Amino acid sequence: MSTPLEPLGPLMVDVAGYALTEAERRRLRHPAVGGVILFARNFTSRAQLMDLTAEIRALRHPHLLIAVDQEGGRVQRFRSDGFVHLPPMGKLGALLAQDRQAGIEAAHSLGWLMATQLRMAGVDLSFAPVLDLHRGISGVIGDRAFAREPAAIIALAVAFSAGMKEAGMSAVGKHFPGHGSIAEDSHIAHPVDTRPFATIEREDLRPFLGMIERLIPALMAAHVIYPAVDDQPAGFSRHWLKTLLRERWQYQGAVFSDDLTMAAASVAGDIVARVDAALTAGCDMALICNHPEWVDHVLAARTFAPDPVREARLARLTGHGAVPSESHFLHDPRRVRALAWVERLQDPRSEADAGWFLNEQ
Repeated sequence: MSTPLEPLGPLMVDVAGYALTEAERRRLRHPAVGGVILFARNFTSRAQLMDLTAEIRALRHPHLLIAVDQEGGRVQRFRSDGFVHLPPMGKLGALLAQDRQAGIEAAHSLGWLMATQLRMAGVDLSFAPVLDLHRGISGVIGDRAFAREPAAIIALAVAFSAGMKEAGMSAVGKHFPGHGSIAEDSHIAHPVDTRPFATIEREDLRPFLGMIERLIPALMAAHVIYPAVDDQPAGFSRHWLKTLLRERWQYQGAVFSDDLTMAAASVAGDIVARVDAALTAGCDMALICNHPEWVDHVLAARTFAPDPVREARLARLTGHGAVPSESHFLHDPRRVRALAWVERLQDPRSEADAGWFLNEQ
């Protein structure tokens, strides 16, 4: 007799260490949970990570989405035991400015390498690429962004996402509708972008709209308030997520909230109110990180109604296609090309200004 399918719930949560505790197993089996986000604290070796992801996958059918922030540069959770430390994406923008074809090829190659290594370890998603502008204003974004100019960002994001897709991974563009023009860090402050909508649409929104036109599978919304558009942060805003994103721009992919435990999310109230606000606004999945007791509070306080549309959007994000064996990967010419790009682009000096959350957790 076949095991009944359990739709993915709307919550993505984290786990504490290298293996699951019994409390975590119970939490992850709850039907409201649909995904797990991993951090550096969950990694000590590839073998251990593969054991952890296998354990998570075995809990549910279909398995929970397993995600990580593996952008490269300052934000890369797995960096040792064979995981290639990728350069910051700003290096690709600099290369594109010098040699457009080289920049495109490098972006595709690094997207493939990042996604392939994660999929071999049992991870479905990296929350990448960053589509924010690198304007020299936001320290928390900085060289995580590809470039300053929207056209360059689109070109590199298309290539990077294509490399991810070749490896069987869906791209997740962030932080919609743009975090690069605000100095405040939403992890510890309440960013507000006071510019008129026409300016935001002409500048910061262009990479997102370019990728929406190219059917990017998922987006992550920013905890930034744009008062000319709405008095709520974008991730809590029906106007941003439904009126504009879904209706005007006809976006059909999945939408993730950013971490609802961040300081900027506190404008919505306690954690239950934050989850309610994110899902009501139009997020398909709400992230609750580093506070398992908050997750338990939400699970006790709320029952989430089935939503076939949301569930279908999330189901499409599971890793797809064959995963190469270690031997095949080591002898793959695409790996050789990717490592050559890494060697050309890597610069240890770009690691110097990592923010508190980037080194982490």
